[in-house]
Amino acid sequence: MTGTLLLRGLFVGILAGLLAFSFAKYFGESQVDQAFAFEEHLDQGAAPELLGRELQSGVGLLSGVLVYSATMGVLFALAFAYCTGRAGRLGPRGLSALLALAAFVAVVVVPGLKYPANPPSIGDPDIIRERTHLLLLMVTLSVVAMVIAVNFARSLLPRHGAWTAALISAALYLLVVNLGGSVFPPVVEVPDSFSAENLWQFRLASLGIQLVMWTALGLIFGWLTERDTRVLRGSFKR
Repeated sequence: MTGTLLLRGLFVGILAGLLAFSFAKYFGESQVDQAFAFEEHLDQGAAPELLGRELQSGVGLLSGVLVYSATMGVLFALAFAYCTGRAGRLGPRGLSALLALAAFVAVVVVPGLKYPANPPSIGDPDIIRERTHLLLLMVTLSVVAMVIAVNFARSLLPRHGAWTAALISAALYLLVVNLGGSVFPPVVEVPDSFSAENLWQFRLASLGIQLVMWTALGLIFGWLTERDTRVLRGSFKR
């Protein structure tokens, strides 16, 4: 059963990555091009790397998105396998959608509030590396806080009901990420001269890419799993 879910997670992750790549090409590449144009303007002595940019926006972007989405798909399948049978009356579709929403919040939204996405090539490489390490720590903190909050909600559910358990666990999650996140230092890597509108559009596009990927992952994975569950139940009845 777990092996089937892992293969499904890999397949759906790749499919979700293709959808996210299409979104990125349509909505995100213009902002990245402007970021590279800004970098070339600052360093006028360097010749533009047109071939490198073409590779980055094509094969490079596709491979990066697919590796990320496939990895998230496998991890999502593991989380789904663990939560199956522990989520009350939720069916495969409901559980998959809820897991995707929780992952989107814990992996993307909350860490992004502390360290929002910035265009590539903008800023000092040393600062970018420091920011990447801090972002990974923030993601880890957020995921651990989400796991703690969900388990706490499950313990409250029998006595206090779904609404109370959800509200208290959400407050616990926010408390943990706020306290933990306050320890991490802010990182300023975008020059003041960089276009604020371009920066905002890039961040919206980055959020949209993640939203497309996690939505597709949650909905398609749940639909396939529920379909297989119905087929399996039908075979048992025969």
